[in-house]
Amino acid sequence: MRRLLTVLVLACAAAGLPAPALAHNVLVGSDPKDGATLSSAPTRITLVFDQPVRQGYAQVGVTGPDGAAWADGEAVVAAEKVSVKVRPLPANGAYTVGYRILSADGHPVTGKITFTLRAAVAPPSGAADPQATDRPQDTAATAAPSGRPAPDPQTAAPLPADDAQRAEVYEAAANGGAGMAVVWIVGALLLLAAGTAVALRRARPSPGPHDVPTPDTASQPAAPSTAAPDTTGPHPTEPQADARPEGAARTATPPGEGAGA
Repeated sequence: MRRLLTVLVLACAAAGLPAPALAHNVLVGSDPKDGATLSSAPTRITLVFDQPVRQGYAQVGVTGPDGAAWADGEAVVAAEKVSVKVRPLPANGAYTVGYRILSADGHPVTGKITFTLRAAVAPPSGAADPQATDRPQDTAATAAPSGRPAPDPQTAAPLPADDAQRAEVYEAAANGGAGMAVVWIVGALLLLAAGTAVALRRARPSPGPHDVPTPDTASQPAAPSTAAPDTTGPHPTEPQADARPEGAARTATPPGEGAGA
């Protein structure tokens, strides 16, 4: 085989034709470039060689700073280019791309390139904007209407962020209004009861100067009985009229005679 190639090279040289390449494939470029620093993660790695690469033997792997593999699927060979997809890279750091191909002369070629990912990290959703404190406040937008005091920013209720929060705010306001209505109704009933008691007390007549208070019957002594006398019992004998004759009365003993007798 080598003799045949040697003869062919000599024949081409004699005829002035370019000789076929006998050297191994050499990496001449890549995307991303070897040693590059990227601000965003790549989605595909592409390797470029000086000669076409044989199909079916190319292998490309991507290793992250934690040792995990991030290549997505098998390598694709297109003439002198070999590429592979990359899964979304989660963290910053140094990544290594290793490859193994088969040269046009049938000799395997291996190598690697590196790149560094330094993507900007998004701030947390709850973090405050550092420039917000340096911005002047719009006094015209925050000024209160004439005749009304400006609301205190510490006590003012925050605006709801979406419809669900608005519904919660409206429900809380409705519950608070119902509670106040109950308080007002109870207060009105208490005032009405107090007014009725005062009116009844004023309508009661006060005792006059000639009114004798009625003593308590339980503390008074028993009154003498006023029952009618019993008419069924014996009665004293009434003095009977003098039954003597009128002449006897006239001949009564003169005074003094009886005394002498």
